[in-house]
Amino acid sequence: MDYTFNFWLGVIVISVLGTLAHFLYEWSHHNRAVGLFAAVNESTWEHIKLALTATLLWSLYDGFFYGAYTNYFLAKLLSLIILVLVIPALFYSYRSFSKKSILVIDIGIFYIAILLSQLSFYGVLVLSPISHAAQYLSCIGLFVFFGCYMTLTLAPLKNLLFKDPINGRYGFRAHSDIIKKIKKKSKK
Repeated sequence: MDYTFNFWLGVIVISVLGTLAHFLYEWSHHNRAVGLFAAVNESTWEHIKLALTATLLWSLYDGFFYGAYTNYFLAKLLSLIILVLVIPALFYSYRSFSKKSILVIDIGIFYIAILLSQLSFYGVLVLSPISHAAQYLSCIGLFVFFGCYMTLTLAPLKNLLFKDPINGRYGFRAHSDIIKKIKKKSKK
């Protein structure tokens, strides 16, 4: 099977879906169900979530083609972990030098992370087949990963990764329109 076409198609589709997911929460009029999968504030975690959501959606496609491969679940798990590691590593590294966020670099980091994630996916997919035990552990790892993804969206940790740099809040409560509503209610 020609992996090159699906590799580049994946990079493009994940990039487009991830970019669109940046706006979905607004477009849905702040629907919390949509907010589980789309960015609800400007924290680093919410930008990681954009790539994760798009990659998970892409799994519906690549799972059809590669789901029977012995290494599929390990490849998918590793591709998701790559996103979680690369985005903050690159973002906080350049920020330590620049002391400010530069939009074009932030966007570039997002796309680089997607590219590296897809490279790791296809790299692991074609390795020698892993054992049945490793397959099951990888599948369980995906479920644990997805559970953490949902939990951290609903109950973000109080650290730099989850803190909105604009208003210093976390999770859904950090969204600018939500803050305006809270302030209006407190004035009444």
